[in-house]
Amino acid sequence: MYALYENRENDFELYHKVSSHVPPHLHGLIEMIYVTHGSLEIGIRQELFHMEKGDFAIVFPEVIHHYQVFSSEKSMATYLLVTPLMSGSYNSLLQQKIPKNPVIPHDRLHPDIIYAMEHMDAKETGATADMVHQAFLQIILSRALPELEFIDRSDLQDDDLIYRTVRYIAEHFTENISLTSMAADLYVSPFALSRVFSNTFHRNFNRYLNETRLQYACTLLTQTDQTIMEICMNTGFESQRTFNRVFQNTYHMSPRDYRKRTGKELVE
Repeated sequence: MYALYENRENDFELYHKVSSHVPPHLHGLIEMIYVTHGSLEIGIRQELFHMEKGDFAIVFPEVIHHYQVFSSEKSMATYLLVTPLMSGSYNSLLQQKIPKNPVIPHDRLHPDIIYAMEHMDAKETGATADMVHQAFLQIILSRALPELEFIDRSDLQDDDLIYRTVRYIAEHFTENISLTSMAADLYVSPFALSRVFSNTFHRNFNRYLNETRLQYACTLLTQTDQTIMEICMNTGFESQRTFNRVFQNTYHMSPRDYRKRTGKELVE
């Protein structure tokens, strides 16, 4: 089942790709972002941080984060996800603190970080590759962490509701849920829950829910032979007409065209 709480199996993942909107999620890996083209917004809890070409950011493990692209210009970045077990003596800091601002602007970025992000190879495997990856990671951390200001995780009083919100949507997004029914299940007021979506996730309940459903729909479109109607029903949309409209508004193409563009034969 698709979930916004990501249980990633790989200890090391490296991508250079076009950046896009990614809804709030969390996982147990360190996530690093180096913007190579355009601009990107990274959301951490209740704040949105702007990134330009050449900027670098670190997301600590188990921190809810999301990405948004507001500019019409194409945005690209290198994304590194790595287990904190490779961080050595930095692991305790990663578990106890989070950066107040995760972004290091390009004019303060040490060249060692740029070199490491550009020369790591995700295709390398084996014990030697693990040692190389660990060495690069610790170089990045040694240069990046002194540039950041930290706050204690224990000071984040509202995290419990934020985490419960993420997990609830991950477990129930295929069902017929509303802000009111979700608030009742979490034993909080609809007003308090609405503030989590607006202040922390920077989107309302319906948009968050639809983004979650659409991400799962894209997975089904590219990785299964389910029909468009089956995908519509399996992702929680009330009708295929609604599914098509929301998909078109978000990706500027129909689900059918998305499947064709990604190379998956359409099943009628």
